[in-house]
Amino acid sequence: MKKVLMFLLLAVLSLGILAACGGNENNDTADNAGENAANENNDVNNNEEAVELDGELVVYSARNEQFVQALLDKFTEETGVEVRALHEADPLQLQEEAGNVQADVFISNDLGALEYLNQQDLLEGFDPENVESIDEQFRAENNEWIAISARARGFIYNKDMISEDEMPTQMEDLLDPEWAEVENGYAITRGGNGGMIGNVSALRYEWGDERTTEWINSIQENAAGIFEGHGDIRRAVGAGEHAFGLVNNYYYHQQLEEPTDNNVGFIYTDQGEGEMGAIANAAGLGLVSGAPNDENARAFIEWVLEEENQLAFVGDSLEVPINPDLEPPYEEAVPFSELKVQDMPLKELGNYFQDTRALIEDAGLDLELR
Repeated sequence: MKKVLMFLLLAVLSLGILAACGGNENNDTADNAGENAANENNDVNNNEEAVELDGELVVYSARNEQFVQALLDKFTEETGVEVRALHEADPLQLQEEAGNVQADVFISNDLGALEYLNQQDLLEGFDPENVESIDEQFRAENNEWIAISARARGFIYNKDMISEDEMPTQMEDLLDPEWAEVENGYAITRGGNGGMIGNVSALRYEWGDERTTEWINSIQENAAGIFEGHGDIRRAVGAGEHAFGLVNNYYYHQQLEEPTDNNVGFIYTDQGEGEMGAIANAAGLGLVSGAPNDENARAFIEWVLEEENQLAFVGDSLEVPINPDLEPPYEEAVPFSELKVQDMPLKELGNYFQDTRALIEDAGLDLELR
């Protein structure tokens, strides 16, 4: 009898063990099935997020083609999107085409132009990835435009013609006609140049319209050369055609890289105690409202905000990255944070943009070359 009971007990235990093993196997199978299903769902979601781009992107750029085209070519190479670019575009062209939008993205070397377009509801905001790498002061309120690279105004000078101690150090110095007496004189750009428009807008903010108009009249009368662009000025100063010229700082760095005519220096203006600081501006981009290729436009802006492409945006321009985590691409650059810069929110440039153009035109400086 004891043997029979022992046999039955062992049988029951064996069945329990088998059942338990079978249950674990079923649970493992269920777990694996759930895991596989989750992986499949994740794969679907990842595929949905990594949307293949195709088609085209239309970029209007107010910048010089040499500063922009390599960036656009890089985007095409990495995404397959064909980019059609209109270089050196007038920002007001977007206003003219508001009823028949042609552009997807606008790139500008002047935040005043970008903010003006924003105020006219011609740009559209969104929250691109990595936008926080750009400080809020260099973005529109809803990221309708985002600045990527910065620059400051100053005087490039020929060291063989004039010493640093003999140079003007403030913007207001050019109100004095004595600078017309310097050997070969000084050079400026025509009034319609984007850099000059930003310069005059900053002076209007600092001085008001009356004194700024005096300054425009003074440089118009006393400048020995009035050029189409800053590249013309830096080459003329390097060659000794003019003693100095009013330019953005990166043109100085460009001239230093020339094989000849590179004995030049640079003065950042208004750096002394009680002085207003250097006039600054920045280059950036914005999404055009109603863009025909909206998806590609948003993808392009997010692509530009990748750190590698922020540096590519700076590119050959030799401007300084606004992102403080990125090193300037050349040794002689003064980081933006180390300069004394005019205490003016760069967004303010948009409030002066249109009236500044009119002020310059009324003064007669807009189209004059000499």
